Amino acid sequence: MSILVVAEHDNTEIKGATLSTVAAAKAIGGDIAVLVAGEGCGAAGEAAAKIDGVAKVLVADNAAYGHQLAENLGELVAELGKDYGHVLAPATTTGKNFMPRVAALLDVAQISEIIAVESADTFKRPIYAGNVIATVQSSDAIKVITVRATAFDAVASEGGSAAVEAVDVAKDAGKSEFVKEEIAESDRPDLTAASIVVSGGRGMQNGDNFEMLYKVADKLGAAVGASRAAVDAGFVPNDMQVGQTGKIVAPDLYIAVGISGAIQHLAGMKDSKVIVAINKDEDAPIFQVADYGLVADLFDAVPELDAAL
Repeated sequence: MSILVVAEHDNTEIKGATLSTVAAAKAIGGDIAVLVAGEGCGAAGEAAAKIDGVAKVLVADNAAYGHQLAENLGELVAELGKDYGHVLAPATTTGKNFMPRVAALLDVAQISEIIAVESADTFKRPIYAGNVIATVQSSDAIKVITVRATAFDAVASEGGSAAVEAVDVAKDAGKSEFVKEEIAESDRPDLTAASIVVSGGRGMQNGDNFEMLYKVADKLGAAVGASRAAVDAGFVPNDMQVGQTGKIVAPDLYIAVGISGAIQHLAGMKDSKVIVAINKDEDAPIFQVADYGLVADLFDAVPELDAAL
């Protein structure tokens, strides 16, 4: 049995979600190949070769894959995926973009956001915003799967010595083109990889009040997130959103400030190791999942926390 893992990378480094996806592949069992598709991505290919458990690395270095356009990447993965029993990718924004295209091109069903591997053809995945865990068995010859990275412990990024092969396949669908990107610069940890996350909700009242959270986060070495309500209200950019339609996080410590705890938000953070909630509404749903709850006005509690730190 052979497994193809599509790596998420920035043409230089392999992203942490890929290491968790390789862990899921190891749970399935079989020879694992990692595909690194990009432009000038030789360094990322070399990094992938060092990942524990990887037998082979395929490097598709072409301008068509330089910006991970879903149309081009989908056609490449579908072409290579024909020779594998499983095709896996992280359930990130990028993975969710191109993997359904892969499944359609291969004429199979996609199994989305698995959180456990029961066997080579049976997997567990959350449905109904994580309130129900479905066990899904697939009879498709090729199983196209996205992996919820927070559900699998990442494999070691060092220790492997896989062979690296160049893939001379250029797939330019001609349906889209890269225009520009605007990258938010921050010294804080990446939201999905941070061990501590401080998130604010509608109770923050406006974007300026998030400065309180930034101060606390900087002292804790934490990332800052937000609920969908805060994002929709324009308090903060949407790349900070935690939840079912945002980013899935599972840090060691999650501090929810002024967040009521809508089911959409809980789906994105309830696997956190320790959850602390600060809300003046003692009946807020967030307290049902919180390990520690403080019923208080956040405009009093957060400055006191900041002063104590």
